[in-house]
Amino acid sequence: MRSIPDAQLLRQAQERLHPPLSNPNWLVLRSRRQIFEKWIALIPGKALRILDVGGRLQPYRPLFAERVEQYYAADLARGPLVNVVASAGQLPFASDSFDVVVCTQVLEYVARPQEAVAEMHRVLKAGGSLLLSVPSVFPRDSDPEYWRFLPSGVRMMLSGFTQVEIEAEGSSIAGLFRTLNVWAFVFGPSWLRLLLRYTGIPMLNALGYLAETAIDSKNDQFTANFSAWARK
Repeated sequence: MRSIPDAQLLRQAQERLHPPLSNPNWLVLRSRRQIFEKWIALIPGKALRILDVGGRLQPYRPLFAERVEQYYAADLARGPLVNVVASAGQLPFASDSFDVVVCTQVLEYVARPQEAVAEMHRVLKAGGSLLLSVPSVFPRDSDPEYWRFLPSGVRMMLSGFTQVEIEAEGSSIAGLFRTLNVWAFVFGPSWLRLLLRYTGIPMLNALGYLAETAIDSKNDQFTANFSAWARK
């Protein structure tokens, strides 16, 4: 498999953390960053041992700033930032090893997500935190891909934790505009995708942001993604 240059990985990570308005997922990614920033500020400690499950890009690593003592990445594919090649359901780490586990947009590709969550719970220290992000509404983009998640399902998966918070990555309004963006970008011909990248997508993102701000809806029935913070 051809390796991805470090510079390209860095660009992909930066675009996920600080997406440009031309990104079809701008509304979701912007919301996720804000949610994670809030939760990370509540995590105690200044020398954190962190595990990134599916950490090929590690876009949220900068949010921990100078609080990182050790940062490990486990992924099924080898890469410049991957420390250990392993599945989410079989993490090769001792129990009670990490202060924080980060797992974003991974569980939809895991055949048995409950087993993966159990492994992340196992490697966390008592009082440690899991930061999770999962899709709710999104077209299938690869094989194998197994799941979409709703808040009740996420809460059930995280039932072994002592404290769980779940937040929508934008309301149903943002979910609608994000879905329109993704639909147009994924299913349009290549020439239309290029045109939309600099015209329609920024416009839909801006309209979605303005509509969500003006209406201030808390409805999450069509939310595209959910974030969760779980404390062991």
